[in-house]
Amino acid sequence: MKLFHNPEVRKALLFQGVLLFFAAAAGFSHDTYTGIFILVFGLTMILFFLLFTKARYKKLESLSFRLNELLHSENPAPLHSYMEGELSILQNELSKLMLRLSEQTKILERDKKYLANAMADISHQLRSPLTSIQLILAMLREANLPAAKRKSLLRDLSGLLSRVDWLVESLLKMSSMDAGTVSFSPSRVSAKELISKASSPVLIPMELREQNLRVHLDREDATLFVDPSWTEEALSNVLKNCMEHTPAGGTIEIFCRQTTLFTEIIVEDDGPGFAADDIPHLFERFYKGKNATENSIGIGLALSRMIVTRENGTLKAENKPSGGARFVFKFY
Repeated sequence: MKLFHNPEVRKALLFQGVLLFFAAAAGFSHDTYTGIFILVFGLTMILFFLLFTKARYKKLESLSFRLNELLHSENPAPLHSYMEGELSILQNELSKLMLRLSEQTKILERDKKYLANAMADISHQLRSPLTSIQLILAMLREANLPAAKRKSLLRDLSGLLSRVDWLVESLLKMSSMDAGTVSFSPSRVSAKELISKASSPVLIPMELREQNLRVHLDREDATLFVDPSWTEEALSNVLKNCMEHTPAGGTIEIFCRQTTLFTEIIVEDDGPGFAADDIPHLFERFYKGKNATENSIGIGLALSRMIVTRENGTLKAENKPSGGARFVFKFY
């Protein structure tokens, strides 16, 4: 029998056998009937012990078989038991463990698919400018290339390299925030100064496009409790997006107001605005809306929301009633 292969059962039987031997010997020394009674009673108790132990081990074997099925099943069903006892407690705890493992498996599968899609998007975003860079380098190797054409190609090459550099840097920032390795250092900063620094990188491109930037502060001493460098990055990405969608001669406006609960920064442009289907997805990574420009990558807005969220703020996008896009930052 399998039961006797268990060393614990053999030890228990040996102990009970030795105990029964001495008890029966003491009984027979008294009289024969007492010895027989003790012997029969002892053997009966040993038989009950074996039957009870066999039933327990049978239940354990069934539970082990069930766990093996669950481990190799894609959709494990929970183990249920409504009886009291150690085995039932173990069964219920194992059921909780299996459900937890199932949840973790689904999360890992989802992350795996997301990583595969992200790598495909990154590969696509890098391949396009790198291919253009290779073509430009091949053209620059031509000995009889006119000076004007060479200058134009070098300008295009510089723009493509800047695009690749910005893409790689943004991806590194996003991956660092995903990994939780980015530390924010919030402090009380001037809203006016923050807006000035965030808009600085887009002032020259806006001037070339003959666009105007207007800033409206409800109070000059408005402040925010944020990490200045990361918040400048978030606001600058939004301003860059507005600049790319604002027509030549258009205007981008920034409004700032401070209340007792939060400080709000609103950025508006007079471009085409957002398509209704795009608004729920604007802050998703690598998402490009219907009105996206040719050079759009789709990570600037995603990075901005990640930054603002990490600072316990909110960032949303909507269309103005009069036309154009509106981005609303709220820092509490």
